[in-house]
Amino acid sequence: MLHLASQSPRRRELLTQLGVAFRVVDVDVPELRAAQESPREYVSRVARDKARAGLAALAGAMDAVVLGADTEVVLDDEVFGKPRDAADAAAMLRRLSGRTHAVISSVWLVDAHAERNACSVSRVRFAPLDEAAIAAYVATGESFGKAGAYAIQGRGAALVEHLEGSYSGVMGLPLFETARLLREAGVIG
Repeated sequence: MLHLASQSPRRRELLTQLGVAFRVVDVDVPELRAAQESPREYVSRVARDKARAGLAALAGAMDAVVLGADTEVVLDDEVFGKPRDAADAAAMLRRLSGRTHAVISSVWLVDAHAERNACSVSRVRFAPLDEAAIAAYVATGESFGKAGAYAIQGRGAALVEHLEGSYSGVMGLPLFETARLLREAGVIG
């Protein structure tokens, strides 16, 4: 049985698009970047830690397969997590304004016998944003709980001038890579 180690409604929605049955397993994994850890290594480690924590929580289920994922916005080697408050969200959007950033989305699939992973790196360019546009977007509340303080699947799409890569990866779960891992593991045909 497939389990998703995430409480993200976006990841649940995206995984549903693949037509696979799954259950959600609740995990609590610290998301702190280690010194000298590259953004890509960090995102991969957090996704792997989530999948492993989910498998550990399901220790009695011999057929458990757990999917863990993490997605982060990266600009100039700095990982933009979720904003702490409105001021933090506005500061992030100011820094992203008129610039291209990377969105790294890593997926790990683990079971009792194997661990598989895939990574998607997308490039997103924001249009130049003035203070009024930033304030209006932050006021929608959509920034909160989102890496980089925006949701490409919502009103944040209007901030994006160009996307190169995986739209679903920017949302939080790269479907092409996830489907490939699920096929390799025999979860889907």
